[in-house]
Amino acid sequence: MRELSLHILDIVENGITAGADCIHIDVIVSRTEDFLSIKIRDNGHGIPVEKLKKLTDPFVTTRTTRRVGLGLSLLAAATERCDGKLGVAAGTDGGTEVTATFRYSHIDRAPMGDMAATMATLLMGNPQIDFVYTHVFDGEEFLLDTRDLKKELGDHSLEDPMVIHRLGESIRTSLQQLISNADKPEAREKNHGKTND
Repeated sequence: MRELSLHILDIVENGITAGADCIHIDVIVSRTEDFLSIKIRDNGHGIPVEKLKKLTDPFVTTRTTRRVGLGLSLLAAATERCDGKLGVAAGTDGGTEVTATFRYSHIDRAPMGDMAATMATLLMGNPQIDFVYTHVFDGEEFLLDTRDLKKELGDHSLEDPMVIHRLGESIRTSLQQLISNADKPEAREKNHGKTND
């Protein structure tokens, strides 16, 4: 996969298939510490221990609709190419937690891709599932929690294509603003100062 957002989409869909009704997606970038971390946690039925040990094998999958499980093996290869690693563990609430780390500046690191489109796709296809998406870029944070949105807009609001479209555009704008804020001189000085403490 050429973009990390597509890896995220694939891993989240695994959680949905596993019966999750709440999925957390955390993306953290620190240019001063030269890392990018992606963590996806779900509260689905989890992965059997025997499969947990072989999850990066492309011929092992927890799905019944196909015999190969390329998602985690491709993500593992992507992390290893970039001086990072992939971790898969049982979640604290019985689900699964997938963590992928990368050296941010590595020449082979795939671009983040269109997280706004990824989130819009997930929301449109799964209005019954709650998503908590946090994106941190050099200390600047964006948070989207569909549980709060449903309280404000009504339980069925995320079934409306126009709401999803506007939400996708809002996410895109917010992420662009996040990077713009992180690039301001005062933000760069603040984050640079953190590493020197």
